[in-house]
Amino acid sequence: MRWIIKLDEGLARVSDLCGWVACVAMVLMTANVFYDVVSRYAFNEVSIGMQEMEWHLYSVVFMLGIPYAMRTDGHVRVDVLYTKWSNKTKAWVNLVGAFIFVIPFAYLIGTYGYDYVLDSYQMGEVSPDPGGLPYRWIIKSVIPLTAFFIAVAGLNMATFALRVMTGEKSYEVEHSGGGLA
Repeated sequence: MRWIIKLDEGLARVSDLCGWVACVAMVLMTANVFYDVVSRYAFNEVSIGMQEMEWHLYSVVFMLGIPYAMRTDGHVRVDVLYTKWSNKTKAWVNLVGAFIFVIPFAYLIGTYGYDYVLDSYQMGEVSPDPGGLPYRWIIKSVIPLTAFFIAVAGLNMATFALRVMTGEKSYEVEHSGGGLA
């Protein structure tokens, strides 16, 4: 079972990296919005490219925040029943959910997202607005990239569930500010 521990910890690090990137994108997005507001109201200057960059950065925050939320158990689910279940029942639900729902969903999003990016790249898609950002395929590539990271987070759910089943880990929230124990 030592290999499951190493695999679980490695998968967790990948999801933590997604959270770090989402955090950096949030800081950049905040700086971008600040710049937009100051340039618009103080200097009467407007940049379409900078405005588009806001939603590009927001997309990165949202999309790469998903694997991190899955890792830290911060995602939405029906907790009315889940909180009353034993750790082993929670582990079974998470194990089955990872293989029946999360990983197949990630596969579908990745497959269709890849085609979406490829179409955008092949037609040389750019912003329809004058002064907008070129290379729209770059932001669209976050979709299949996120699908890969969601699949990694799904595998991490499964490996963590296996560790809970063996009694090594628990789904109890730590008192130091959240996270899995």
